[in-house]
Amino acid sequence: MDYETLKVVWWVLIGVLLIGFAVTDGFDMGVTALLRIIGRTDNERRVMLNTVGPHWDGNQVWFITAGGAIFAAWPVVYAVAFSGFYWALLLVLFALFFRPVGFEYRAKVDDDRWRLLWDTGLSIGGAVPALVFGVAFGNLLLGVPFHFDEFMRSYYTGSFWALLNPFALVTGLVSLGMLMMHGATWLQMRTTGDLHERARRWGASLAVLVAALFALAGVWLWLGIDGYVIVSTTKDTAGVITPLDKTVAVEAGAWLANYSKYPLMMLAPVLGFVGLAGAAAMSMANRSALAFIASSVALAGIILTAGFSLFPFIMPSSLNPDHSLTAWDVVSSTKTLTIMFWVAMVFVPIILAYTTWGYYKMWGRLTNEFIEENKYSTY
Repeated sequence: MDYETLKVVWWVLIGVLLIGFAVTDGFDMGVTALLRIIGRTDNERRVMLNTVGPHWDGNQVWFITAGGAIFAAWPVVYAVAFSGFYWALLLVLFALFFRPVGFEYRAKVDDDRWRLLWDTGLSIGGAVPALVFGVAFGNLLLGVPFHFDEFMRSYYTGSFWALLNPFALVTGLVSLGMLMMHGATWLQMRTTGDLHERARRWGASLAVLVAALFALAGVWLWLGIDGYVIVSTTKDTAGVITPLDKTVAVEAGAWLANYSKYPLMMLAPVLGFVGLAGAAAMSMANRSALAFIASSVALAGIILTAGFSLFPFIMPSSLNPDHSLTAWDVVSSTKTLTIMFWVAMVFVPIILAYTTWGYYKMWGRLTNEFIEENKYSTY
């Protein structure tokens, strides 16, 4: 493959990794975010945790792999994002600390206050990262306050609190709501009784809420937020190009231009709304597996909508639009991208195979009776 094709391929592959992370790790984050909301008793909360307990750490690999792929394929994005969003990412990291510790230590002491403390920590570990990831995407669409000097050293002039602007909070709520919905559809497949019924109701309600927030974010983006467009480049995008080799304009409606240029991209928001409608309908109809599939489709559609709207931009600069990072000018060398591509083609199917096998072997609905009978060997 030529260099330009590899650039597009790795934009696609990183998108696939993010969707894989949302679909897999998203449901266990959603379950823990719902832990104190729909789990009324200690046994019910233990049932919820045991539906994700065997899988959550394996699901987390998608997040780690996505971060590693960004580091290797888009090193400039990694450098600018991890320095500019330092405090936000640190908040995510500290929230994630509650997950492994909470799963391991919650059941070690037979004390209600001890367990409720860890339940709260697990809820934070599920809800905070989901919210922050959505806030980050909102800020990408608004533009991030950074620029480069003549030596390609990046300077970020924003603050943590500036990230919490109204539009970004809406996109953050979209992210949090969709993962909680996804967690509710997972619980529908894995639980019984009253807990199952509450998961159905919450799944349907959250799907409707996310649809409303997703529509609000889309209208806001259309009417109130200017987008970025590449006007010209001093070098061919098929070759080696840096973020300083282009001219970028900020124009009204530019974030929607790709949908006119590439009509097939309209499938992304359509999938988002159809998946949300399906998740709500199937939850109400007690078709748990179909509700989970519809929820997965909704997640993919929403993430693709954000990616298609931004393309080819990855991190636009609000301080100097010409310094915005795009899929054409932040990538590693041809050799690096080629080696990574073939490694991914070999190992990703292997990972998918053993992950699927793990779900198959540990499948089934969990009940309060099972927890009572195995209370010393469950979470």
